[in-house]
Amino acid sequence: MIDAIRPLVEMPPPVYVMSASGRRLATYRWGDDDAPTVLCVHGFASSCRDNWVSTGWVRDLTRAGFRVLGVDQRGHGESDKPHEASAFSMDELVGDLVTVLDTYLLDSVLYAGYSLGARVGWQLAVQVPERVERAVLGGIPDGRPLARLQIDQASAYAERGIPVEDQVTRNYVTLAERVPGNDLRSLVALAEGMRLGDADPDPEHPPLQPILFATGSEDAILERSRGLADATPNGTFVELPGRHHFNAPGSRVFRQAAVDFFTTQR
Repeated sequence: MIDAIRPLVEMPPPVYVMSASGRRLATYRWGDDDAPTVLCVHGFASSCRDNWVSTGWVRDLTRAGFRVLGVDQRGHGESDKPHEASAFSMDELVGDLVTVLDTYLLDSVLYAGYSLGARVGWQLAVQVPERVERAVLGGIPDGRPLARLQIDQASAYAERGIPVEDQVTRNYVTLAERVPGNDLRSLVALAEGMRLGDADPDPEHPPLQPILFATGSEDAILERSRGLADATPNGTFVELPGRHHFNAPGSRVFRQAAVDFFTTQR
């Protein structure tokens, strides 16, 4: 009960970084500049504030002696929100994070990602392994993200207010509208853009760094996430009791497992 009544950390004003493609990315910092850095990257239709600050992650990581560097991925939070699907390829999303690391003069970091942020983190760890020491990947899908979303229905709703009939698509729209400041047209473009090229995590070419996978016991992707952990040479897996995909970031079990995992490498 003590943790429940303690105030969470304050949200600092964003520091903007310009991506290689000219998109403005909002970043946030907490903790001692000399401490090991954890790069925190949120999920679809969320934000740094929503996934990492309001859930207690930043508080717990800084208490454990880490510096936290948060980012709003393009299309989210205080970052630019393009409406073109081509702006949301996996290479663009990975490139944004490399630019953030370069801007902050960070050769390598610890990485915490959830859902879309976990998917991008997997690719970052594979494509530029020297930049990621170890990673926590929560709620990572093993299939193409957002593939079940009906783009035409979501677009019709975002542009003309036509009601969404497909239940899965309606769930995503509800999720998107839950967070103040979300731009539904940009998020629909993201869902479409993630289908361009090979956006799936490839279990034949997994990250080689130590990776902690975590997924809620009530999440439909539980066994597929576990399969990705099994395919990862230095992968471990933790199941989050009683959590589904949308409330897993608030799990105390998840936060403690991540802190312990990051602390073991010191």
